[in-house]
Amino acid sequence: MIAWPNETDERRAGFNVDVPRNGYAWWYIDAISDDGREGLTIIAFIGSVFSPYYAFARRRAPADPLDHCAINVALYHEAGKRWTMTERGRGRVARNVNSFLIGPSDLGWDGKTLTINIRETGAPVPGRIEGRVRVTPAALTKDFFVLNPQGNHRWWPIAPRARVEVDLRRPNLSWRGEGYLDSNAGDEPIETGFRHWEWARGAMHDKTVILYEAERRDGSRVDLAVTFDAEGNKQEFTPPQLLPLPRSGWKVDRSARSEAGAKLVRTLEDTPFYARSMVETTLLGEKVTLVHESLSLDRFRMPVVQAMLPFRMPRRR
Repeated sequence: MIAWPNETDERRAGFNVDVPRNGYAWWYIDAISDDGREGLTIIAFIGSVFSPYYAFARRRAPADPLDHCAINVALYHEAGKRWTMTERGRGRVARNVNSFLIGPSDLGWDGKTLTINIRETGAPVPGRIEGRVRVTPAALTKDFFVLNPQGNHRWWPIAPRARVEVDLRRPNLSWRGEGYLDSNAGDEPIETGFRHWEWARGAMHDKTVILYEAERRDGSRVDLAVTFDAEGNKQEFTPPQLLPLPRSGWKVDRSARSEAGAKLVRTLEDTPFYARSMVETTLLGEKVTLVHESLSLDRFRMPVVQAMLPFRMPRRR
């Protein structure tokens, strides 16, 4: 397994990564329980890319990303969905190479497992999320992807496959499942570089498949189709046809690559500019259920959408 953080390669830095003004970095985790009934996503942000407060600050002057940090936790379970994303300023943030504290919650890497201690309140419907999530990668990848010619938007699929342990007190929830860990970073606002993107990952029999597609502001495209084996070795492949999926409730466009039809299984998240879904496809001759996301950055930039966001993303100094 390769080292993470890697002090000799700034692209695979730890939580103390240098993020320039107006830039961003995030660490993303998703997991589905072994029985397929439960799911979660966790995203820890420096320079929260979807923050209306950060967007407003950037309109006035180059803004400090450390003054706009957040941890987003979404739980998808039979009793209903819980969602939290409270933004905090640099006075409530502490970090070093192996740990990242945001208000009352924190992430820590011990060389084998990423542990997330969550102490958050949901919005707009209040409800506590408290407990611990542990992410243990099967392998760490060395492959790093630059998403535009200028090199100022980057993606690292840190652990394409991981075991995830969820143990929460509030709500009372405990399960085990397959998961995923990656990181994105950029030197400018994400909506400056892109108009729309779709990303998906799925666990196959002996590997993980990831599809990463985006339309840049200049009209050019990112089209990545890769698999990673149990040791984290990459293999690129030619993706099959792009098939339309039903638009989300907020009319966000969705599509998926598949060799033999694509089926929308479940919509996990439906917002004016973003949809997270479960999609069944066929890739490389194998049926696979994907965690799929569609993001409209043109929608995100709209003033009416920006005005709605504080209700779901409160800010605490």
